[in-house]
Amino acid sequence: MARIVANSVLPADRRDITLHTADGLTLVGELALPVSRPPVATLVCLHPLPTHGGMMDSHLFRKAAWRLPALADVAVLRFNTRGTTSARGTSEGTFSGAEDERFDVGAAIEYAEFEELPNPWLLGWSFGTDLALMYGCDPGIVGAILLSPPLRFSRAADLETWASSGKPVTALVPEFDDFLRPEEAVSRFAPLKQAEIVPVAGAKHLWVGYAERVLDEIVARIVSPDAVPLPREYDGPIETGDASQYADQTVAAFADVPRPSPQAE
Repeated sequence: MARIVANSVLPADRRDITLHTADGLTLVGELALPVSRPPVATLVCLHPLPTHGGMMDSHLFRKAAWRLPALADVAVLRFNTRGTTSARGTSEGTFSGAEDERFDVGAAIEYAEFEELPNPWLLGWSFGTDLALMYGCDPGIVGAILLSPPLRFSRAADLETWASSGKPVTALVPEFDDFLRPEEAVSRFAPLKQAEIVPVAGAKHLWVGYAERVLDEIVARIVSPDAVPLPREYDGPIETGDASQYADQTVAAFADVPRPSPQAE
């Protein structure tokens, strides 16, 4: 048994994929599947703000793809929204401030449907939570898990759409978030009556040091509460991923870059 650490890469069937948007762009991504059995659920990952370092390899999504196919039989679909770059490559197009990204979300959901990936959930982080709320309430989507939701671009009407659907929505809100903290989150999410707000003591927007807690919370909802806590050790081959190229891809590195403002309603 070997201990699972930050850069541990467990076995998975990893496939480079491309998504095709309704407005004619090609987006790059990856699908990670369990090796020897079908997945029981699927995560469609919507990454943080690309103008501030967000991408398909943002650390929580990278760790989900590296661990969850082996530990929880979960498929993980990650991709770069338009104009976003990671080691996988650069997606076509230009960042559009949560407007044209509607086509990116649609392309990811369509891919999951075409590949018949089971029980697809949206997993949004920061900017990705706004995309999930604005464009992700699709008949084929089971529900949504929101990490550090700022509710910056999404509006009450988007929450009401999810409320009307009855689909489950869980928001993990860091105690020391930069944009929306637990007490305010309870108030702001009021239109989404079935929303589960989970305060996480001590955590900040980037979830540094909280990956295991976040992955446990995700798996408890999309698989079963009985499936957690996830193992912290693995009896099998473990590779080591190289995350050094992303050392400067943090919110702190972009502190002087203006954050885009939401489009006027």
